[in-house]
Amino acid sequence: MGDPQSYLRQAFKYFNRFMLLMWRLGLGSLVNFWPTVGGRIMVLTHTGRKTGLLRRTPVNYALVDGEIYCVAGFGQIADWYRNIMVNPSVEVWLPNGWWAGTAEEVLDPSLRLPLIRQVLIASGFAAYAAGIDPRRHSDDALQAVTADYRLLRIRRNTARTGRGGPADLAWLWPLATLTLLLFVLLPKQRRGKKN
Repeated sequence: MGDPQSYLRQAFKYFNRFMLLMWRLGLGSLVNFWPTVGGRIMVLTHTGRKTGLLRRTPVNYALVDGEIYCVAGFGQIADWYRNIMVNPSVEVWLPNGWWAGTAEEVLDPSLRLPLIRQVLIASGFAAYAAGIDPRRHSDDALQAVTADYRLLRIRRNTARTGRGGPADLAWLWPLATLTLLLFVLLPKQRRGKKN
């Protein structure tokens, strides 16, 4: 049998593709409508450390005192984490807009565990899928299961709008609606002409 963590990573990879598509279709607010179950999900745009290409990764987040925090649950092997460590300039897509920002790892032990707990609580089912109950785990237990996690703070710089952000594929909705209407209405018109 394979490693359970590799199965979990693979499952999250597929789930992340779906989440990214939802955001690109303009459904980011819908993705976040029930955060206690589905979690708070944002999209993090970062630059590939080898390719220099823009990459997008949906991640769970918590907003604490106006700052955005997220965790790399698979630790330093997560590609998006390694990309950000090389180039900390990021863009975050949140339900209420998107911003350019700068990511930095939080290493202060007095801040780390309480903030990781907040992100895990805000992650909804994702923490439970990883076998973590962030509301009930003691500090020692939570520290043990998140020892490899990496905590990141994202400081927003400026508001951003324009191409390439949330809903860049929203144009598909009118096209799909028109296609569906034509599919439904055209056969009826043809039947009317035959009679």
